Amino acid sequence: MGILENKARARLFYKYLSKVYDRVNPFIWTEEMRAEALSLLEFPDDATVLDVGCGTGFATAGLLEHVDEVYALDQSPHQLERAYRKFGKRGPVHFHLGDAERLPFATNTFDVVWSSGSIEYWPQPVRTLREFRRVLVPGGQVLVVGPNYPDRTITQKLADAIMLFYDEDEADRMFTEAGFEDLEHVLMGPSYEPEVAITTVGRAPE
Repeated sequence: MGILENKARARLFYKYLSKVYDRVNPFIWTEEMRAEALSLLEFPDDATVLDVGCGTGFATAGLLEHVDEVYALDQSPHQLERAYRKFGKRGPVHFHLGDAERLPFATNTFDVVWSSGSIEYWPQPVRTLREFRRVLVPGGQVLVVGPNYPDRTITQKLADAIMLFYDEDEADRMFTEAGFEDLEHVLMGPSYEPEVAITTVGRAPE
């Protein structure tokens, strides 16, 4: 388990990263990548959407291009404070400070659960994915963007020491174990590193 696959350390990490996050993030998680990921989803009329690990709201803004309101959750109060500045505390985004492993929402609530740049910090990814499935309506979609496992041994060792990186086979295992169906894995990234991220889309059983 990597050093940042720990909730307390991840919160501390984002306490300081939040100060520069919006300047750094666009070079790693671009608007083009966000648009490509969004194109993998189907948004029913009046869709209810949850953004887990919303951070400062980069993905949330993209989701609002498709739906009228978004529920957004993050464990970092520092990231949420920056998100409040963008969207306000009352408006189209309903913010929650909370834990992805214990979502404060009822079973069968959301049509879509989205999470980008969060899975790499989860101590128990399958447990968290099961929680996503719990809050999805039957047939609802999940989309998770995480870091693709590097192909060089030295970078693999570094990646493993920091946080969760995974490949398509591991993604298939995690999402299947969590109970999702119709899985699709898409590699994406900025032009200088086109396979840096792995995006997985699946469905909750009907």
